Amino acid sequence: MTVDTEKEFGAYVVAGTFLGEVTAFALGDGSVRTVGAGIDQADALHDGAILVAIPSLDGKALITAGDDGTVAVTDARGKSETLATRPGKWIDQIAAGPNGSVAFATGRKVEVRFGDGREKVLDLPRAAGGLAFSPKGFRLAVARYNGATLWWPGTEAEPTGLEWDGAHIAASFSPDGKYLVTAMQDNQLHGWRLADGKDMRMSGYPSKPRSLSWSVKGRFLATSGANAAVLWPFHHKDGPQGKQPIQLGPREDLVTRVACDPRKERVAIGYRDGTVVVVGFDGSAEPAYHHKAEGPVSALSWDKSGRRLVLGTETGSATVAEIADA
Repeated sequence: MTVDTEKEFGAYVVAGTFLGEVTAFALGDGSVRTVGAGIDQADALHDGAILVAIPSLDGKALITAGDDGTVAVTDARGKSETLATRPGKWIDQIAAGPNGSVAFATGRKVEVRFGDGREKVLDLPRAAGGLAFSPKGFRLAVARYNGATLWWPGTEAEPTGLEWDGAHIAASFSPDGKYLVTAMQDNQLHGWRLADGKDMRMSGYPSKPRSLSWSVKGRFLATSGANAAVLWPFHHKDGPQGKQPIQLGPREDLVTRVACDPRKERVAIGYRDGTVVVVGFDGSAEPAYHHKAEGPVSALSWDKSGRRLVLGTETGSATVAEIADA
């Protein structure tokens, strides 16, 4: 059984995330909307579009950045604070790190703002394509042209490179920190086993796999970019090398967003036609949830308990669903 709460915001839903009992939405018109626990508040936070939004590592705030060159954070009470401003720049890459740290990219510069307000800058020969903090230690991965750069911003250690030809546009560490995976411009994923630098190529997508989500314990990496959610197995010695992925929820429409349940092996899948389903990894049962929204699904995430799901679309519709255990 599901109970849905629906909203119409009239602007592209960049992201939606749970901040305790409150749901925070980042919208393409530059505003952040906080809803729940007696709050229904809209704040015009950015002078221009919000380009990217993610939850803080502790799940207590929503971090946003936009084409006004501003990085901001909004808490569950709807209170916002500007973390950084880079006039004349636009920021579409951010990552949340430990102890309140935030990384963001402006062209060829990657900057880390520490929780105490200190900042450190890494200069790159070309623009950054994606950022991700490792779950093990204070290490940042920067996807870029022809590979990725690993940087330890809390030390004076020189950055190291992981090379693979092509444009890398997103980055994600496995939950155990053993693997780094990047999405690529040419419709594939690339991965490295960090212990020895072993390469892993994951191809066959008809579109760019922009949405990446690790399953509970990091056994699978779920991805968008095909007409089903594609799940690569990472619980083998060599990760997905030589293994076929699981494909869940096949439809005629392209998958635009994926989000793995944080407690059990099931995944929420959002499609270009506005459909959202929740299916188990065995693929045999009826979907635990089915919803049809207006417009392509642009935002999809679970709360920490795996009992609530938030989704949003490019046309501005948003839904918070309470999902019973299957």
